[in-house]
Amino acid sequence: MLKKQLIMEKALELFSEQGFESTSVQQITERCGISKGAFYLSFKTKDELLFSMVEYYLQQFVTDIDQVVRGSLSKDVILVEFYKSIFQAFKNHSASARVFFNEKVLLTKKELFQKISAYDADMSKSILYMLEQLYQDELRNTKYDVMYCIKGFMKSYAELFIFSDIPLDLDQLAKSLAEKTDIIARHTTIPFITEELVQLTAKPCDEEVSQEYLLELIEQYLNGLEESIERESLELLKYQVENLTYSKPILKGLIENIRLQSDYKWVAYVLAKYFKI
Repeated sequence: MLKKQLIMEKALELFSEQGFESTSVQQITERCGISKGAFYLSFKTKDELLFSMVEYYLQQFVTDIDQVVRGSLSKDVILVEFYKSIFQAFKNHSASARVFFNEKVLLTKKELFQKISAYDADMSKSILYMLEQLYQDELRNTKYDVMYCIKGFMKSYAELFIFSDIPLDLDQLAKSLAEKTDIIARHTTIPFITEELVQLTAKPCDEEVSQEYLLELIEQYLNGLEESIERESLELLKYQVENLTYSKPILKGLIENIRLQSDYKWVAYVLAKYFKI
């Protein structure tokens, strides 16, 4: 994992300096101080490296959002914290985002486009969950429109962090967008986006988590993990995937045991998705 992380970090530097297509595997290995053989033990191709980089970034982004919306925050601060977490992520990963936003190659690779679309669908579900908790029946007919407005805010204001070096007041931006969102949510009366339209656009990428994938993912996290509450919880969850024994409250508690650790947020997110928690 450490070698993969090194390769991704050094590759990002090179992609940022000269672009994806102009960067060779030889240049990446030289920057890392490793052999080509060591590179190919981690990634079969340069494309696979790019996919892993994008996936790593999106995993962090989606799980951070999900953790905020499903956490124990009070209703009067959740929108502010939601926007703060989003733009803090853009700020922290601005170098990665600049590379991905500028690389046309992302749009020409079908597999990668589908992967990005799948994460976008997951993010939409998290936003809808937050809106349902905040406004309940108030948004019965317009929650999908409000969700698209939120995603529009995210995309538009993200450019300030990705392409500008100007110091920005993150707290003020989060409060401003939370206020705008609340006004839209409470006063929008004419719906346009329907549930059917959302399902239609998400259908090609809204795949269920397979048992095989989840077991493989759990094994990756268990490998080398010392005895701890996280290991015990993962082992019990692995047993549940194979045998379906525990009740949902127990599963939720086990997932929370690992969700609290930043290194395990992704496997916790996938487990919650698999068990529909």
